[in-house]
Amino acid sequence: MSLNKEYQQRLLELAKSSIQHGLKTGRPLKINLADFPSELTQYRATFVTLQKHHQLRGCIGMLEAVRPLAEDIAENAFLAAFKDPRFPPLEDSEFGELEIHISILTPAEPVSFKSEQDLISQLQPGMDGLILEDGRRRGTFLPSVWEQLPEPAQFLRHLKQKAGLAPGYWSETIRVYRYRTEMIG
Repeated sequence: MSLNKEYQQRLLELAKSSIQHGLKTGRPLKINLADFPSELTQYRATFVTLQKHHQLRGCIGMLEAVRPLAEDIAENAFLAAFKDPRFPPLEDSEFGELEIHISILTPAEPVSFKSEQDLISQLQPGMDGLILEDGRRRGTFLPSVWEQLPEPAQFLRHLKQKAGLAPGYWSETIRVYRYRTEMIG
């Protein structure tokens, strides 16, 4: 489902408003779903990525749809600004320098492969978001990560590291899921 420009703009404004609300109150913006069209209240998984001067400043999201889209955006924007453990909470002085990007995920589907090389050959740079799991280890990269890691083997090595595995690790128990995103912002 692709959103029209008006709805995309509305979601960006919602993310911005939730961050502004967080700066004033320390809490995410509470929204009334009745104020939104049905396209923005369907359950969808999202990530909100914040950048400052083209550098990551926060990124939080969910891989499964657990809330209506508009509610998920408001919550994840707040969390990306104030609760990403990799960064200090956003300060008022930084707000004007933020770039807000929203990723709306398709449901993840399992990828079938016979070996690591088979998996690498199936990856579609720039398009695939991946979830890698082995035991209790799990990591994901959004499709936008291909901009920094354009080679499929490199992308997979870094994803393994993000999941807490060695870059050269391989096991018959590794599971991989693919999703796509609609990017806004």
